[in-house]
Amino acid sequence: MVKTKFIQTDIGLIPQDWEVKEMLEIISEISMGPFGSDIKVSNFVNKGVPVLNGYNISGIKLKERYSNFVTVEKAKSLKKAVAKRGDIIVTHRGTIGQMAYIPEDSSFEEYVISQSQFRFSTNKMVLYEFVVLFFHSDKGQNIILESKGHTGVPAIAQATTTFKKFQIPIPPLSEQLAISKVLSDTNIWIESLEKLIFKKQLIKQSVMQKLLIPKENWEVRKLGEMVTLIKSGGTPLSSIREYYNGEIPFLSISDMTEQGKYLNSTSNYISQKGLDNSASWLVPVDSIIYSMYASVGLVSINKIELATSQAVLNIIFKKEYDLEYLYYYLTSIREDILKYVGEGTQKNLNAQAIKDFDILFPKKDEQTYIAKILSDMDTEIEALKGKLVKANQIKQGLMQELLTGRIRLI
Repeated sequence: MVKTKFIQTDIGLIPQDWEVKEMLEIISEISMGPFGSDIKVSNFVNKGVPVLNGYNISGIKLKERYSNFVTVEKAKSLKKAVAKRGDIIVTHRGTIGQMAYIPEDSSFEEYVISQSQFRFSTNKMVLYEFVVLFFHSDKGQNIILESKGHTGVPAIAQATTTFKKFQIPIPPLSEQLAISKVLSDTNIWIESLEKLIFKKQLIKQSVMQKLLIPKENWEVRKLGEMVTLIKSGGTPLSSIREYYNGEIPFLSISDMTEQGKYLNSTSNYISQKGLDNSASWLVPVDSIIYSMYASVGLVSINKIELATSQAVLNIIFKKEYDLEYLYYYLTSIREDILKYVGEGTQKNLNAQAIKDFDILFPKKDEQTYIAKILSDMDTEIEALKGKLVKANQIKQGLMQELLTGRIRLI
């Protein structure tokens, strides 16, 4: 790897032996997805030509999992809305910034793109892998996102016309190949970690279901009978500035979704005055935090003293129960709770409904044994997630260096 001299261009500094091209110059064919009326639910069949959605192009390379298909005859009638191996698919409405290529070893020869996508192929001036990699870099994403409208559903106005005007740095083909190879290997590493995490999560889910099947000696009690205190929080008036930015951690639902099982920090803080002048209160460490509104049924254990809003119920269980076991039990029944909430007119839970939950449990030593098995599995999964975070950081670092020419593979 060597460093090189740079020249100033319309898209910033690039190596002096690179070129800047408009996409128009490197596109050999481009076409929009079908009109909405061209594909109806009645057109879907169990097998045939896959219809792509946002998930399929959420990475750099096409993700092979399909829920909808159309017949070969229907695909032929859609003509230019059919993509093939080597094509690049772009989302122009909705999740702007998505772009993926269809590899040569894809499971199908053809794919129907959605009405929110367009497809294009490149000429021999560039490798399609390199083009996608560039548009996944920070600079490439900025180019796409700057073109979206600011009202209604995010969209690129006159999508294909606008896209053709985008500028892209073009290294020599040999360097494109080297860059694509390094970043492709990194993606394979990341994908293998993602698959392993998914597999471990499925195994844990299966083990949890089996461990929590009640045995003959298990008991059942209402949750409300198992606690010393169960109480929601409250939110200080947002119009009074002195109630906020203090030293008391103030929990939001997003903290639960981001941190999962253990809560070690919060994104927001309130002052002592905010606490004193609201229904909020200081929840002691090692309480169960249970979400009642929005993302219903999330469960966490707080590892710091904190205050919460009325959107969550704070539960202090009696010492005769294993806290970790209760965490896993409440987590295991979330799907049932979501069904219960979904069938009702009220899409939230209330404290009384949660107090009425039936909790099945064995003797405390068995509770601890069950929790230990599941906790060890969680520890392994979290370690893998940590590796995945580092792998993505390495990938992003490589992309910024290689796709700007700051590091050369020549």
